[in-house]
Parts: sequence; structure tokens; C-alpha cells
Amino acid sequence: MEILTMVIIGIILLVVGIFFASILLKLGKIALSILLHMALGWILLFIWNILPFFKIPITIVTMLVAGFGGIIGVAVLILAKALGLY
Repeated sequence: MEILTMVIIGIILLVVGIFFASILLKLGKIALSILLHMALGWILLFIWNILPFFKIPITIVTMLVAGFGGIIGVAVLILAKALGLY
């Protein structure tokens, strides 16, 4: 009876472990995607400031918009600066 109990507990632990491993992999993929998006936004902001067009001041707010917004965030900053909103 002890061996049967150990086998059942082992199977339950294996199923639970696989379930939590799949959740961690999905969260890791999402976190990696967000980090890549943020890095690309920051790089684009720095590249835009190297170009001879108008400069976007690098402040906490612009870094957050570029970081969380990525390419779209930098495009919003460029559009706002072109329209004279800041």
C-alpha cells in the first residue's frame, strides 16, 4: 500500500510541476517581450536625438513613454513634438 501511495503522490507532484513550469514559461516569454519592447523604444529615442531634426528632451517622462510604448511610444513623442505640444 505504501508504494501505491508514493506512486500516486509522485504522479500528482509531476502534474502540478508541469503545470507551474508552463505558467512560468509563459510569464517569462511575456517579460522578455516587454523588456525587448522597452529596449527598442529607448534605442529609437536615442537614435532620433542623433538625427539632425528636432530634438526630443530625454527626461523621466519621455523615457517612460519610449520604454513602455516602444516604437509606438517614440512615434507619439515625435508627433507631439512636431505639433508643438511640449
